[in-house]
Amino acid sequence: KANQSQQQLVCLDDFERWALATLPRKTLDYYRSGANCERTLRDNVNAFQDWLLMPRMLVGVANRSVATTLLGQPVFAPIGVAPTAMQRLASDRGELDTAEAAAEAGVCLTVSTIATCSLESIAQANGPSGLRWFQLYVYKDRELTKRMVSRVEQAGYKALVLTVDTPIFGQRYADARNGFGLPGHLKMANFEAEGGKEAEGMGGSDGGSDGVSALTRYSSQLFDTNLSWADVKWLTEISKLPDAQLALDSGASAIWVSNHGARQLDTVPASIDTLPAIVSAVSGRAEIYLDGGIRTGTDVLKALALGARAVFLGRPVLWGLSHSGRSGVRRVLDIAIKELDLAMALSGETCARTVRPELVVHRRRMKSKL
Repeated sequence: KANQSQQQLVCLDDFERWALATLPRKTLDYYRSGANCERTLRDNVNAFQDWLLMPRMLVGVANRSVATTLLGQPVFAPIGVAPTAMQRLASDRGELDTAEAAAEAGVCLTVSTIATCSLESIAQANGPSGLRWFQLYVYKDRELTKRMVSRVEQAGYKALVLTVDTPIFGQRYADARNGFGLPGHLKMANFEAEGGKEAEGMGGSDGGSDGVSALTRYSSQLFDTNLSWADVKWLTEISKLPDAQLALDSGASAIWVSNHGARQLDTVPASIDTLPAIVSAVSGRAEIYLDGGIRTGTDVLKALALGARAVFLGRPVLWGLSHSGRSGVRRVLDIAIKELDLAMALSGETCARTVRPELVVHRRRMKSKL
């Protein structure tokens, strides 16, 4: 099945359908599932349909550019790779395949703390020209966190993306039912060099029979549940890198709008629905990024019109990775970029950096005018 022609996979949903029919149950459920009853998981995708495009015509769209910059670094398109954990469950090379594909596509790669390849090996695969950021969980062991940040800087990552919505992991029914844990041949690769319990916390066996996944047990033992704005300030003091997804008053360079792929707290708003208020509050003082539910080029365009500088793909990258490794990820990125370019052309937009806010209107506003 993995050799199925990629020409038959013409949109991101095609890759998802392939993964749903092919991946082992535990891997599929870990990647696919959201928190609790998965209402927000569904809303993340469906909410984009409530934002309508209002294209303009006869403006000339022969010369278009999807290029942009992120924190001053040029990228081919405003579509990046979101941090997703344990990618060697999807392919033998895991994060290395994804890193190579992101570099080839010229887009930003964000690497998870709990990757199954080391941050150094991922950096090498991403190459000297790749733009890469590192998603950081803060551990109770602050010296461990400090050493991790130092390694990130030395490996050529350009920013830290601090995850602040995970003092503990949300409840994911599928992982609990499956007793999800890493198979014995995989490790938390970023911690192997440290030689501590962090590397072993998810390796060697599946979760127990008590309805708690190994991942939940791991996070509860090691993640700092008392993370506060004081700790954000501490992080900015120990790192020379700019920080994403922090409060601006704590020295952030950007804000990343996310509900963690709907995997933490169910029934929170869809990411796209929270974007306008955040853009208004930031008022141009920093770049804003978005993830959650993006499946088409029109989704990307709507996010740009609502004020996002770029969007990041999570699950679609995993589906491409599971299908055919590096080439599958590259195909997913290429489809998203081409769909964005087409949506721009049909909407009368010629530059991804200057998409006009009036391009989108919420369905409720349209009804109110009737």
